[in-house]
Formats: sequence, structure tokens, C-alpha cells
Amino acid sequence: MEIDMSTNGRNGQVVADPVPFARSYQLEALETALKQNTIVFFETGTGKTLIAIMLLRSYAHLLRKPSPYIAVFLVPTVVLVTQQGEVVATHTDLKVGEYYGEMGVDYWDAATWKDEKEKHEVLVMTPQILLNALRHRFLRLDRIKVLIFDECHNARGKHPYACIMTEFYHRELASSTPQLPRVFGMTASPIKAKASSSAAAYWKQIKELETLMNSKVFTCDSDSVLTRYIPFSTPKVKIYNHMDIPLVTSECLTDDLINLRKKHELSLNRTSISDSVAESTKKRLDKLFSTFIFCLTELGVWLAMKAAEVYSREEEDIFIWGQMDASGNRVVRAFSSDAVKVFSASMPSGPKWSIRYDLIDNMKAGYLTSRVMCLVETLLEYREMKDLRCIIFVERIVTAIVIRSLLNELLPELSGWRTEYTAGNNSRLQSQSRKEQNAIVDEFRKGKVNIIVATSMLEEGLDVQSCNLVIRFDPSATICSFIQSRGRARMQNSDFIVMVKSGDFSALARLKKYLASGDIMRSECLSHAHLPCDPLDNAIHDELRYEVESTGAIVTLSSCVALLHFYCSRLPSDGYFKPYPRCTINKELGSCTLHLPNSCPVQTITVHGEAKFLRQLACLEACKKLHEVGALTAHLVPDIVEEEAEVQECGYEPYSDECEKYFPPELVGSNGNESGTLYNCYVIELRPNFQYDIKLQDIVLAVHTRLDEYLERLNLDLDVDRGKLVVRIKHIGYITLNSEQVALCQRFQITLFRVLLDHNLNKLHEELHQSNRNGSAVFNYLLLPSLGSHQNISIDWKCVTAVLYLENASWNLHTDCYSNRGYGHYNVHTKNGLVCCCMLENSLVLTPHNNFLYCITGTLDGIDGNTYLELRDGKSVTYKECYKQRHGINLQFERESLLNGKRIFTVHNYLQRSRIPSSKEPSNRSFELPPELCLIIMSPISVSTFYSFSFLPSVMHRIESLLIAANLKWIHMDHCMQNVDIPTLTVLEAITTKKCQEKIHLESLETLGDSFLKYSISQQLFKTYQNRHEGLLSLKREKIISNAALSKLGCSRKIMGFIRNEPFDPKTWIIPGSNCANHILKEELLSSKKVYSGGSRKIKSKTVADVIEALIGAFLSAGGEVAALSFMAWLGINVDFVNVPYKRNVAVNPELHVNVPYLQSLLNYSFRDVSLLVEALTHGSYMLPEIPGCYQRLEFLGDALLDYLITVHLYHKYPGLSPGLLTDLRSASVNNDCYAQAAVKAELYKHILHASPELHRQIVHTVRNHVEVPSASTFGWESETNFPKVLGDVIESLAGAIFVDSGCNMEVVFRCMRPLLEPLITPETLKLHPVRELVELCQRENYVFKKTIVCNRNGKACATVEVEASGVVYKETRSEADRKMAKRLACKAVLKSLKESMSAGQ
Repeated sequence: MEIDMSTNGRNGQVVADPVPFARSYQLEALETALKQNTIVFFETGTGKTLIAIMLLRSYAHLLRKPSPYIAVFLVPTVVLVTQQGEVVATHTDLKVGEYYGEMGVDYWDAATWKDEKEKHEVLVMTPQILLNALRHRFLRLDRIKVLIFDECHNARGKHPYACIMTEFYHRELASSTPQLPRVFGMTASPIKAKASSSAAAYWKQIKELETLMNSKVFTCDSDSVLTRYIPFSTPKVKIYNHMDIPLVTSECLTDDLINLRKKHELSLNRTSISDSVAESTKKRLDKLFSTFIFCLTELGVWLAMKAAEVYSREEEDIFIWGQMDASGNRVVRAFSSDAVKVFSASMPSGPKWSIRYDLIDNMKAGYLTSRVMCLVETLLEYREMKDLRCIIFVERIVTAIVIRSLLNELLPELSGWRTEYTAGNNSRLQSQSRKEQNAIVDEFRKGKVNIIVATSMLEEGLDVQSCNLVIRFDPSATICSFIQSRGRARMQNSDFIVMVKSGDFSALARLKKYLASGDIMRSECLSHAHLPCDPLDNAIHDELRYEVESTGAIVTLSSCVALLHFYCSRLPSDGYFKPYPRCTINKELGSCTLHLPNSCPVQTITVHGEAKFLRQLACLEACKKLHEVGALTAHLVPDIVEEEAEVQECGYEPYSDECEKYFPPELVGSNGNESGTLYNCYVIELRPNFQYDIKLQDIVLAVHTRLDEYLERLNLDLDVDRGKLVVRIKHIGYITLNSEQVALCQRFQITLFRVLLDHNLNKLHEELHQSNRNGSAVFNYLLLPSLGSHQNISIDWKCVTAVLYLENASWNLHTDCYSNRGYGHYNVHTKNGLVCCCMLENSLVLTPHNNFLYCITGTLDGIDGNTYLELRDGKSVTYKECYKQRHGINLQFERESLLNGKRIFTVHNYLQRSRIPSSKEPSNRSFELPPELCLIIMSPISVSTFYSFSFLPSVMHRIESLLIAANLKWIHMDHCMQNVDIPTLTVLEAITTKKCQEKIHLESLETLGDSFLKYSISQQLFKTYQNRHEGLLSLKREKIISNAALSKLGCSRKIMGFIRNEPFDPKTWIIPGSNCANHILKEELLSSKKVYSGGSRKIKSKTVADVIEALIGAFLSAGGEVAALSFMAWLGINVDFVNVPYKRNVAVNPELHVNVPYLQSLLNYSFRDVSLLVEALTHGSYMLPEIPGCYQRLEFLGDALLDYLITVHLYHKYPGLSPGLLTDLRSASVNNDCYAQAAVKAELYKHILHASPELHRQIVHTVRNHVEVPSASTFGWESETNFPKVLGDVIESLAGAIFVDSGCNMEVVFRCMRPLLEPLITPETLKLHPVRELVELCQRENYVFKKTIVCNRNGKACATVEVEASGVVYKETRSEADRKMAKRLACKAVLKSLKESMSAGQ
């Protein structure tokens, strides 16, 4: 049946778009393909792919985006995906996507496929991917314009090519309005079968292919048409005389191998190995035995030895018969190693013997067979050929590998040829990666490899045009295989050699038919070309199916088994069981009962029907039920697949780490020209707990609005250089200032702080000039010196006006003053001119000769320029001489008394934890200064004022941080129904990261918030999705509480701007009143609350997530769970502890399965629903119909619950802990090893319901080897026993069971579980994890911690840890079944050696 695909006009007319170098037969094929569905039947190497390219070019205008249509190019092997994709991309301008299983396409959801369709116009893929995408309705046939089948002869039986056509194409063809793609097939042989004796038989098979593909075969009249363009190889037959290896050698070696197999089978009985592993190991031994016998008889003793060597290699991954237990692998390797010895013993040994010497004698001795000798001789016939490129086709992978070894042993000396092998992935033997295969073929093309020994994977499609010799070592199984392997020889004058045993007349007859088959098939295709395609039998495409109405996704009788197994494979599992469906067929009743794993929401399915379809019918019904309960989505994929895609997508969402910093509105305003501005006045009291000759004075803080009341209740402790300084803030009233007064105050504080921060006047003039601009938002609070007692504080205006000294020359001389010493006024010479001494005694001066600033505290009576001073070297000179010598200055007024000056104080970050006093900090030392060298900058201003103001940047930074924390709190409170007052300092702690290096930071609150968030979400999901398994619940939880999700919520609430993420740097502190461009702030409205933003910084998404968790912890610690839930709801995480009912309807007789009285006594709890106790102790391997569930869901809940309970316990029991210590305590207390040890002590392992021999073996081993550690150290990493995770899981599931049974009573849970976990870790008993302890020791002592090397050795993980300390290398290696345990023990051993060495060196 022919479907006309063309449409009219520019809208959709398909017009041929050939390439200029196309050959005549390719153009004819293209013309035919544009008119009807076509299968192009040409020899290998004739350019079939180019015809497909021209077809795509012709349809390109219908494919280019934004068109919804695509073209699909199907190839049978993964290797061809890249090859054909590159060809399409090279010869068209279409966007090409390449798809194969390694990309994880099996786990893609509809959204991912939608993205791929929108990005690409041609999709190159293996056929199973398209079939799955069509079944799941990710792709639709009516959206495919061109469908290309490479090597379409594979379309038969249940091959994906055939399923695509039967399940989708022919059903659409039978519909009333079919919308079908143009089908284009390519093949070198339309028949994939053995040769036939009649032309009618050939036509029958060709007709079946045409009918299935709904396409007509197009071919040329004869080979002569093609030979004008491409060379064909010359077929040759190589007859060899078969010679058996000596009978004695064969029988002896066979007997030895039989005995070896028995020996190693018996060794399985002596090891503690499970029955299933023993059985699978025996099967592997049988297969290895058969392989060695095959190699022995077909290839010879030497090659059999090489095969055994390959299997015996410790890390060899060439041959893996599925995943095996480590102990089973050891037995298999041991058998292979012994086989090597057996084969070696039957051959000469020593350096003087080699397989290269005397090949004829080696063949007679049986070391090589006559067939192998024939291959070697054939190759040597071509030793004179320049640039040999030979492909040797063999049937088995092992043959390819060992022949490669032989040829590399023989040929390099004889001819210089290098040999490699390639093997496909179709067998159960794991072979080369796609990358390795491509690299070998590429080297073959370049001439670096001369010979490739290949299995059938090189027959189909792979482009190796440089080949000039093909040898069939093993015969072709089908016509197609013969034609394709012959077609690999592409070069001019190339040969195709078929090796045939002498006297094998059937092989010669078959070869003759193969050689004639091409002409017969062409003749039959041409003679029937006028006939239309027959319709496909309805029974084939009307297979029983289940279709989802909303999407059109289908599952058929053919695909349901695979879909059900895929669903079960995505259920939670561990190393002791893999969930799978079990079938029980009752032939008498004609019924099938399907038992699904415990974690599946559907447990049992029973169907009746025809015996041969019973299993498929049950699986189809199971898929239907799973979809109805939501376990399979609308696209009929496991719910967990879509959940994983959503979690992954959440992690890939774009995040911008650039953000602005928020500033509190209480400290910000504009510099206006108001006639009168009202200020709230606060006194900042500075109370030192140390003695110093310079007294501190209180400071007046004037702000426009009343500050958070919390500030007045706060004592701020600063670690200053001389001790501790306590800062208190108190509201003292109001003051109105006019614009001139405000300007004067701002000029005063700008001048004072610039002097303190810079120790020079370089920036002062520029900043004072910029501060005169009006209207911009800046920090406009005032910091002013005070007068009076604590009860009667006022502003020291005289000090404030000191900033005007240089502008008021009339102040310089006056008669109504007295100096501090009580004498009358007298004048002295300064750089300002003649001034009164009183103006110098409390002033800020600059000495221009060295550009230093000093605070003058008074005049030094009796000390002038002629006074002697003692130098460091013991010499004495006068001050006048000293200034002359050092600075070249001649003092003019040497009889004037010198001034006592102190250097300007350095401003530090006094909020820093563990602050080390700066060695550069000025001491109490005073400097003697001649007045004539001093320029007065400010006067009168005391040194006490400078000293007091030097602490204000740190004080104001803390006040600013507290105010921004208060603003964040109030923004949340505006949306909060509960009236809970959270201390502002607690909120500040939550938004302060460790990078700030302050005493407070978020780590403790983050630990608390993280545990509560995990617990609250876990119990919500547990109740909401009552028939969903633990794996899905874990993913849903991850989607909510992952760093990516939390940072997204934090960004939506603008949390980033509130975060304090850098240590305070006084150099970058914004001086209030400063109006430079870098300090201009922008107003923002956050939920009706005004804040200001400015500057740019980077904050990582994880930091935002950490702050979110810390804020949850802050609200939890101060306001309880209600406050924490309120904050979470404000973020967008809604959790309802009250209104989510949890229903259970489980009929089970608990006493039949567990010892209820004993367990209830152990737990000190009586269950109302005892089925929960059974569920909590049931492992996934224990599949009984009367126990409908395993412990995984309860473990999911109990894990989060115990984490939260223990974290809360530690947080409240040790309130004074440093933030990091709480995290360490939690890590040591909440881990699976800790729980597992508790389970062993309580002997809970005796009550676990499971059916895993391996788990039983490990539990017995653990209990036997478990050494009781001291009672004060029960956490897991103190023990050197590797605990099965199941033991820890049971502790968690029991906690979950008690929680559910008690009506979510956490106090009951903790009361019942705590005795099992005692003694809990305390700060005194805490020990760091060995890995972390070693890392921290190396960081502290500057040791070199080299990268840990972990490898597999004898089936165990082997970890090597190396540290170089002071030139000495400490290196330890440990082997364990578990990688983490091996690394832990190796680190522990290195730690021990290091500590012993350090102790000895003290």
C-alpha cells in the first residue's frame, strides 16, 4: 500500500535536493524515495547513507525550527550513532541530536524529550530508544516527517525495528486519517537468513520485509552498474587441512580441567558464601570450562593458555558475566589461574622457547591448530603489500582477544604489523567501551593499526574505507553477514578470503549460494517492483495493549514484562535483595498469580487465560493497576523517574550569585536642607574592664527613628587589645538640629573617622567636598562626643566645632584662657602661626616634615630643643641636633617647651573571634614634638575622644547588623499569625556565616534547623503519600530541602541581601554622612518594609540554603515548632502537623512472625497496632503475602525523627557549645554505624525478618567479630567492624513505628529509644572521625596529605593513605569490604603513627 506524502506548493512540496557529487543510481534512488516508502538495496560501500542525507535535505524546509516536525535516523548499534550523526551534520544544515543508552535516556521524562525536540531537527538514535519514546508518548509518529532505518534487514521478529512498525506505523496506517512519516530503509541484503535453494524462497523473505516496512525495495540491475563507481573485492577460498591436536595432550588437559573445576566447586562449600552466589559461581565455572575446551580444540594449547590468562587477571573487566559477589569472583579467578598453570605445564618453558619459533612443530605438538596456522600463513602471503589494512572476522570475543595476542607475538618481527581487536556489546561478556572501539578504528584508518580481529560489530555500517583485505576465520552465519563482511574490503584490488576446512563440502556449497544470492535477490526485487506492498496481518499489529487516555502512552503484551521489571528495578533495594516480580502459574486452573515486592503499592495480581500468555497477561494487568494508583505516570514510566528528573532540573536551574547588600532604614536618609530635623538620641556607653591612662567617654548616637528595643537590652562585648570592652546602648531623649548644625556634625565625624582610618589627610578634602551634595540616600546618623554624667548627657559642641579650627583664625590669639596647668596664657610658634598654648594642649596636629598626625595631650615643662635625649645606641644628643641629623630641620625656637603627642589609634575589627592583638598597635609611648613643626588641624579635641571613636566602627557594624536582622524579623512578622518574639541577636546569628569570623555564626542553628526541616518534611510526606515507597519519598524530600530548592526560596524572599558573609573590614566601613558615589544607597520595598541596598557581592547558593536552615533553627529555638513552621510557610514550605491523618488497614497476625512481648519489653512500649512492629522488622527480601510492607517507609520517617530528637537534645543540654562542636556531636551521634552497634548490643538482629543468605552471613560475621568498645564511646567510627546497614535501619524503623503508633508523640519515641542508644555522646567523650581528624592535623601542622588511593584487590577495597610530615612519610594501607571503612582504618593507622611520633619528639 502506497501513501502519498507530498503536498502542494511552497507550503509543503518536497523537492529533491541532491548533492553535486551524487552518482546516477543514488539520484534514481532519491527520486523513488521522494515518491514512496523505499528500501535501498545496494552493496556495502555504495553510498546508501548519502541517499538518506539527500532525502533529509529535501525535507529540510519542513523540519527547520520552529516547525514541530522532526526526522529520525535509526541505527542498529551505538557505535553508528556518532558516525551517522556526524555525516548528517556535515552534509546538511540541520541541527542533529545523538542518543544512546549511556546518556541515561531510559530515565528521561516528557519535559526532557520536549527540550530535545525543540533543539534538534534530526534525531539519530538506536531503535529501542525510539520504540520506548513512542510507547511512553514522549515522541509521536505523526510528528516525524522522515523515518530512516539503517541496516533495515534487522526488522524481523521482536526487533525494535519491527515493533516500531507493528505497534505504531501499521496501526496509524489502518486509521481513518493516517499521518505517517516517509520511511526509508537501507540494507546490503534484504534477507537476514541462511542461503536458500530457490528464488521463490528469497522473494518470500523479501516480501515479508516489504510488507513489514510498508516499503518497496529499490536496487540496480546488476553489479556492473555499481562497479563503474566503486571497487569490489575479489572472493577467494582458502582450504586448510584440519589436524587435531594430539589425543594424549587433549585428553590429559581435559581431565586436568575437569579436576580443577571440581576442586574449585568444592571450595565454594568451605567458604561462607550464599547459595545464590555459589550457584551463579558454579555456572561461571562451567562456562569458563567450556570456553577453555573450545580454545584448546579449535585454537590450540597456547591460545587456550592466553584465554585463561585473560580471565585470571585481577582487575580484568573484559569478561564479566553480570555483577558477581567478590568471593565468587575470587574463585573464578583462582580457577583461571590454575588453568594457566595446567596449560603452561604442557608446553616448553624458559627464555629459549617461544611460540614464534618453528610454527610447524608447534602445530604438530598441538600448541596451535591447523586453522590458526592457515590464518598466519594467509597473512604472511600479503607481507609485501604496502599499507595493509586487514579485518579478520571471528564469531567469539575470546577468539578475537587471543588471536590478537598471537599475531602481536608473531607479526611485528616478520612484517611490522600491529594488531588490535574489537568486540560488540551484544553478548553477556562486557567488552570495550564505545570510546575504545572508535579509537581503534581511527588508528586503523590512519595506518597505526594494520589488522583488526573483529566480531560481527564491524560487519554493520561502521565506516572503514581503507580496508584492503578481509578474512573470514569463522564462516558467515547468514547471507547478510557474508555480504556485509565482504563489503568491508573497500580498496581497489582488495581480497575477501573465506577459510574452509578441507572436505567440508557443505561449507563450500553454502559459500556458492552466498556468492549467487546477490544476483538472485536483485532479480526478484526488480521482477516484483510493480507490485504494491501487502497489508500487514491485523493479528500482528492488533496486539493486546493498555492505553492511557490522557497521553496516548501504551504498554502491550510484548512490552509489559520489560516495563514491570523496569518499575521494580527502580524500587528501593540494597546489597541483600533486588526487588523483582515473582510469578506462580497454575496450569490446571489456567491462572497466574503475580507477587510484587513489598514496597510496591500493588501486591498481588491474579489473571486467567491462555497458558502461553499467562505471564504477559499478569504483567499487563499489573502495569494497568500500577498506573491506576499513580505508581506509573501518565506516560507509563515509574513515578520515581519523573521525580528524579524534577530534582535534577531543580539542581540545574540558573542561579545568579551576584547580589546587593541590604542596610537598615533606621540609619539611612538623605542630606536635605530642612530647617529643623528631629533626632532620637542614644548614649553608647563604653565600659572597659581594664586599666589605661586614657579614659573612655560616652558617645551620643543621633538617628531619625527609634531603634529596635532589643538594642537597649543588649550588652556588646568587644575583645580589644587591652582586655574586654562592654558596650551598652540607651535611649536618652530627642534633639532638634538645624541644617547648619547637621552639616557641622557630619563634617566633624567625617574628619574624625578619616583621620582614624587613614592616619593621614589625603582623602579628607575630597570626601568633605562630596558630602555637601544633597538628596542622596546615605548613612545620615550622627556620632558625637558627649559631656556630663550618665544621668545628664549632652553633646560636646565645643569639641564638635574643633573641626572649624583652620577656618577661624580669630581663635588663635586670645587673653581670657588658662592652660591645663593653671598658668595664664602664653603664645607659641606653630605652622599655623603664633597660637595660644591652650589651643595646642587638646588638639590634633600634623607634622608636615613626616606627614604624621598626633593627638597633643599637653606641654612638657622643662623640655625644649636644647634638652638632651638618649638614643638607642647609648649616645646623647639634644632635640635640636636630633632633628637636624634625622630630618635636616633647624629649630628656630629651641627654647619653646616641647609638646607631648600620641600617635593616632588604629581602628580594628573588634568583633572578630579569637582576635590576636596587632603587633603594630601603638603603645603608651609619647612623642616629644617642637610646636614650630606642628600644624593644628582640630582644636580643642582630646585624645580620649579619638580613643573612644576608634571603637565605633565595630560598634556601629554590630548595630547595623542587628538592625538588618530586626528588619528581616519584622518582614516575616507582618505575614505571621502567631505573636512570637524572636530575639534579634538569634536572627543575626542565623544570617552570619563562618566567613565573618565573629563569635556568633549560624552553624549551630543550621544544624538544628536542618534536622527540623528534614523531620517535618519527612513526616508530612510519610502521611501524604501513604502508598509510595521510600525511594520516592526520599526524592520528594530532596526536591523540597535540597540546597538548590532552599536557595531558590531564599532568593524569592530576598534573603540574600540580609546575609552577612564577609568579615568586617574597618577600611571599607561607610562613614556616616559620606556622600561619595560608592556609598549611594537605593531604596527597596520588601513586603511593605523599606530597606536600602548598595554594593555588589557574590553569595553561593549553598550559603543561602545554610542561612535558610539556620533561620528555621532560630525560630525553632526561640519560638518552638509553631514559630519554625510559620517561618517555613512564609518561605513557601507548608507543613501541617495536625491536619494530615494517617490511615492503616493491615491484617496480619504479629505473633506468628515476631516475639511481641519481648520486643515491647525491650522498647518499654506497648503497641496499639502491633503490625507496625512487624513492618519495622521486615526486610525487603522477606516477601510473604500476609506481610504487605517492609521497613523502608518507617526507616525513612525514623531516620529524620531520631536525627531531630538527638539534635534537639544536644542543643538544649549543652547551650554554651561553640557552633562547630554541636555539629560534631550530631555527626558522631546520628549515623548508621552508631545505630547498628546499638542493634547488636540489644540483639535486635535475632528478630529481623529477612530471606537473604548473604545478609545472614554478614550479620553472623559482624556479631562474631564485634568487640565491645568502652561504654563512653558507642559511636560507629570507634569500631573497626563493618556493620551491615540493615542493623542501623532497624533502629530507625522502630523509632518510626513508635512515632506512628503513639500518635506522633516525640517524647515517647525518645524515651523508648534512648536506652538503646545510651550512652549518648558528650563533649567530653567526643572523638572526631579519623579522616577529618587527620585532615585537620595536617592543616594545623602544615603536613602534606597526599590524595588517598582506593582500588579493588582480591574483591576488597584497598585504601592507601600517605602523609608527609617534616620530611618523614607515614603511609598505611588497609583492606575492607567497604571503601569508606578501608579509608577510615588507614587514616586511623596514620593518625596513630603521627601522634606517637609527635609525642616522642616533645
